[in-house]
Amino acid sequence: MLPVYSEYLGAYTANLLGIARLQAGGSNIELSVTEDKLAWAVHIIAAVVKMRQCASSSAAAPEVLDAELSAHVIRIVNVTDSGLHSQRYGEASKQRLDRAILIFFQNFRKSYIGDQAIHSSKQLYARLSELLGLNDHLLLLDFFIRKLATNLRCYAESEELIDHTLRLLLELASGYMTQKLLLQLDTVKFIMAHPTKEHFPFLEKQACFRSRTTFYYTIGCLIFVEDISVKFKISMDPLLQVLLTLESVQDTMFRTDTVKYALIGLMRDLRGIAMATHNRRTFGLLFDWIYPAHMQAVLKGMSHWADTPEVTTPLLKFMAEFVLNKSQRLNFDCSSPNGILLFREVSKLLVAYGSRILAIPNPTDIYAYKYKGIWISLTILSRALAGNYVNFGVFELYGDRALTDALDITLKMALSIPLADIIAYRKLTRAYFAFLEVLFNSNIGYVLNLDTKTFMLIVGLLEAGLKALDDGILTQCTSAFDNLASFYFNNIIMEEAPNSPAAVSFARHIAESPSLFPQILKTFFEIVLFEENGNQWSLSRPMLGLMLISQQIFNDLKAEILASQPVHQHQRLSLCFDKLMMDVTNSLSTKNRDKFTQNLTIFRQQFRAK
Repeated sequence: MLPVYSEYLGAYTANLLGIARLQAGGSNIELSVTEDKLAWAVHIIAAVVKMRQCASSSAAAPEVLDAELSAHVIRIVNVTDSGLHSQRYGEASKQRLDRAILIFFQNFRKSYIGDQAIHSSKQLYARLSELLGLNDHLLLLDFFIRKLATNLRCYAESEELIDHTLRLLLELASGYMTQKLLLQLDTVKFIMAHPTKEHFPFLEKQACFRSRTTFYYTIGCLIFVEDISVKFKISMDPLLQVLLTLESVQDTMFRTDTVKYALIGLMRDLRGIAMATHNRRTFGLLFDWIYPAHMQAVLKGMSHWADTPEVTTPLLKFMAEFVLNKSQRLNFDCSSPNGILLFREVSKLLVAYGSRILAIPNPTDIYAYKYKGIWISLTILSRALAGNYVNFGVFELYGDRALTDALDITLKMALSIPLADIIAYRKLTRAYFAFLEVLFNSNIGYVLNLDTKTFMLIVGLLEAGLKALDDGILTQCTSAFDNLASFYFNNIIMEEAPNSPAAVSFARHIAESPSLFPQILKTFFEIVLFEENGNQWSLSRPMLGLMLISQQIFNDLKAEILASQPVHQHQRLSLCFDKLMMDVTNSLSTKNRDKFTQNLTIFRQQFRAK
């Protein structure tokens, strides 16, 4: 059935293509109708080719059919990108046809080219060689890339098509085999050497600004395939010229639209390059390129445009990517001060943004104008604190306020947001509680040295996060509470007296708010006993610390829970509580924690049994 259908489809497509050639000088309406019909035909061919990915047979017949159908699509591309057709990129029907062609390219690539090619395809390329002279996947890949480059040159006004084209190009540039093939192609070499608005007009269109990140991410992936810094410098030259121009602009002239859009584009481009760095070598190229020569331009941009989210969002997102230690790319040499220097720049940027954004009255669209920038700022500091590439003790040792200033301003931004808004915006929620988790893990001393009112407010936010019952947020909150309870147990309970300023402050907080630990432990038990949550391991960690802090707290809570249950269940439930601490010692060792986790799982099952 499929061969007959494919033969019919091929004949139908060939007929439409012939009509398109004849209509090249005809009316736009007739040509638009033909382009729409061709688009449907290409969609069907793409679906047929995609079936190859699921085929269990490696028979030659389907390959030959795919080759014949694919040849029709290639002919369509050749016709519709030449002559009068090349003037129709602004027409909706032409754009629909090219989107269909991109889908065909994606399906063909997955079936027959590079990393994800499932079958050997000798028969396909033999047939394509007979029909079109394309006898291997390098020639076909070159054809695909030339079409993608044509899209990037000609579709400056179509954000959707530019985005689709760049996604496909990025897929090719990200594959281990295909990226090496791409580097052999002249078109790819040209794109890498000339990533400018003169050759790719979409780069200066505001509607396509988001696509600039993907464009430079793709270029970065290709640059960093080989250990050659020359290619990096050549591709970065357009960005260097923008930076030099921005640096030469006087402060009084910095609030102009020209500067604004140049800065937005630059930050999106740099973020794309930063995303492509995947190890110490590649990140080092970018770091040495931007620091110290050009980091001041980034700070200058933030200082002048802090009230404009169009600018601050891409700028902050670039910095969030720049400080992310993925694949240990920021692990500088032990003798290098780069980690400390980078964090100092992060601190300056956060202070520049936070001090200005907090002074602005709340606008109508508060998420776009304030909360979005704040959650990205929280992400920046979280990644910097958790990246393990900065010795933060150096700052206190030498009286450098970079860490303190960053923590102060970021916490002020965080605490300026009402709890209802924190929970209402999903991205803000995730960034907020991730920040609190990192803060309690890496800088608990800073938290404990806050005044009692602020400390209790933060703890209250963590408790609210527990009650949100989102698995990810709950895990972050339990981690923070585990660090809190462990600190109290190790530094106050197990010591004769508090022996550090943080411990003294913590003891004072508890003295002023004696109900803190009982309330937190009660919340944990309510979640364990009465909510459907499978993450017992995370819940058990802070619970053990809280229970070891005071036996009386546990006994009082046990009595309260039993009192809320039917009288005839008291004896059975009391026995469940007794078993909870069986073979659990007065220690927070890993072995003891694991034993308590086992007991808690059994306790929950037995308590909830009918």
